Amino acid sequence: MPLPHDIAAELREAYRKLGPNVVVAVRSSGTMEDTAGTSFAGMNATVTNVKGEHQLLEAVHTCWASLYGERVLSYRIAQEIAEEPTLAVIVQAMIPSERSGILFTVDPSTGNVQRLVIEAVYGQGESIVSGAVEPDTYIVDREDGSLMSIRIGTKSWKIVRGKDGHDTRLEVPKELQLAPVLTPDTIARLAALGTAIERHYGKPQDIEWAIANDVISIVQSRPVTTRLAPAVPHSVPAVRTNQDILLQGLGASSGVVAGRVRILADPSEEDRFVDGEILVAPMTSPDWVPLMKRAAALVTDRGGITCHAAIVSRELGLPCVVGTSDATTLLHDGDIITVDGSSGTILRGENVAPIPASAISYPTAPNTVAQDPLSTRVYVNLALPDEAQQAASLPVDGVGLLRAEFMITEALHGEHPRSLMEHHGEQEVVSALAASISRIAQAFAPRPVVYRSIDFRTNEFRNLRGGEKYEKPEANPMIGFRGSFRYIQDPSLFKLELAALAKVRENLDNLILMLPFVRTTFELEQCLEIIDSSPVGGLDSIPLWVMAEVPSIAYRIPEYARLGISGISIGSNDLTQLVLGVDRDSATCEELFDEHDDAVLDMIERIISAAQAEGLTTSLCGQAPSNDPGYAAFLVDCGITSISVNPDAVSDVRDAIAHAEHDLLLGLARTSPHPVHHPSVRRHIPRAPKGKMEEVVPTAAVAGHRASRRTHLPIEREQMRQGD
Repeated sequence: MPLPHDIAAELREAYRKLGPNVVVAVRSSGTMEDTAGTSFAGMNATVTNVKGEHQLLEAVHTCWASLYGERVLSYRIAQEIAEEPTLAVIVQAMIPSERSGILFTVDPSTGNVQRLVIEAVYGQGESIVSGAVEPDTYIVDREDGSLMSIRIGTKSWKIVRGKDGHDTRLEVPKELQLAPVLTPDTIARLAALGTAIERHYGKPQDIEWAIANDVISIVQSRPVTTRLAPAVPHSVPAVRTNQDILLQGLGASSGVVAGRVRILADPSEEDRFVDGEILVAPMTSPDWVPLMKRAAALVTDRGGITCHAAIVSRELGLPCVVGTSDATTLLHDGDIITVDGSSGTILRGENVAPIPASAISYPTAPNTVAQDPLSTRVYVNLALPDEAQQAASLPVDGVGLLRAEFMITEALHGEHPRSLMEHHGEQEVVSALAASISRIAQAFAPRPVVYRSIDFRTNEFRNLRGGEKYEKPEANPMIGFRGSFRYIQDPSLFKLELAALAKVRENLDNLILMLPFVRTTFELEQCLEIIDSSPVGGLDSIPLWVMAEVPSIAYRIPEYARLGISGISIGSNDLTQLVLGVDRDSATCEELFDEHDDAVLDMIERIISAAQAEGLTTSLCGQAPSNDPGYAAFLVDCGITSISVNPDAVSDVRDAIAHAEHDLLLGLARTSPHPVHHPSVRRHIPRAPKGKMEEVVPTAAVAGHRASRRTHLPIEREQMRQGD
């Protein structure tokens, strides 16, 4: 039946006022839709990319007709809605969305009112709601606006308006698929808008937004259709070991349920489903709702916390985990699993036990930034991209040492870079290296990643395939043709590294470049000239650090600072061998190599003190703190800014730092001349059996001096601007 003549005439007149043949979205808005109790998610029709009066009238007719569709009638019956609904239709000018998404002013999966949750994709937001694309998820602290965590989704494609006027699905370029959609500034702007809108309506809001030409448009705001249940239910999963964890996704609807798996590809398979089973599906749509009502929990491969599966699960009070990537392939019909809809964890077997919530230690979700109140930052040492996601879930503040050597060996499949350049061209080296760096930088964004440029010694380069053609034998490669001097004598590979870094920085701004084995100011000056003339140089040049491996740096730090270096990272392995004059690779001289030696500790203290005097960030990325977390206490005592350790040492080193910082604060509070009795406050760490450090009580004067110097160390808040 066509639209009444008078309504059609009014629509035409209103449409003409928008402009000649403007493209619009025609959206349904039911009186019972998007209330605090019922969402009608995906039930009523919306038509996008409508152009012209004829298409407009058809689209409005389609929206009104959807009010009586089979899905809507079934939903009304299920929700016991007896009242006859009505439907308004809204016509909005279409925004040519470059980026779009959804903003919750309360965490919809847990009801946590202290968090704002933002999901973002490229193009139009339909790919979020449908769950077809895994969006980025940003969690913002309501109180201070700080970014608490980021989960980067795999955004392989986007929806845009095609040349034919219809929605078109386009592949997202590879380098953008795992890059953050939003910048910190845009996240802050969205969070501010969200809190203002919530304040206006007086209740938590579910807000749709779109960005074109850096202008944010709010296209819809509605009450959150979430049962604000406690974040942890009375029965919670007893996570005993990591072996219990089968899958990790996004917690979309809180609650914990154990049950039998049933994998369905389509709701037409409902005859196979037994009430009370755990429904596992690629993704859901409104057609799945009857099945969802029969399930004990829901797990999906795709989607974010604002997709259909998540919205309806929260409305039904159904525990739900979305975005697992491969639940439908890793799980099997009949498997017994536990679904934790709060943490997004799928556990093997019946892992539900009535234990206190305080006893639970949930696995940290990927890309979650640690919030422990430590003044000294804890970084992690990395070498390969495959380690990035797991390391990013640790309570660390970034990557303090990204070793290029292992990465380039893997990226170039063990071939010497010069050989690869000859046979395949420079671009292949740049692309391979950029892809590896990008995976790590993306996993940790916005946390800093300190990339140490290649420091192969000649013997290591010769061992690569084709290396003998380019590398001359050296009698003492440890202190030979390596580090920054190699960049000056043969800048070809260094320039390719810089090109790769520039390629990564097109989408990610959390990289820091660290130059290794700098012996003289002359070397540094020459390297900086190469950097300045490269794609990564210029006004928005990359922050620069220098490795402190050669003892000469203790003398040259003021000169390095004047050249624009913003950070110093102590490589304790090389520094120890050069201070003591012992080859760290020599089995014969092994007992002489001691990072606890007084001369080494004194050199470290001198370097930190000189860097502090110039306002430089200081770090240590050697093996000592990883082997012996007590070493961290000495570094804190010296006033170091950050410590970078192996992934398996993070927990112990954090504990050591926390104790050391606590004791320094106690030392400040003391007014009596009595000594501070704690091993973390010491003048030096004496030689001890490796892996163990003796406890030494310093004099009160020394303890007070150390505490005072530490507390005056500035704590950088803008990490990238300060180079840390």
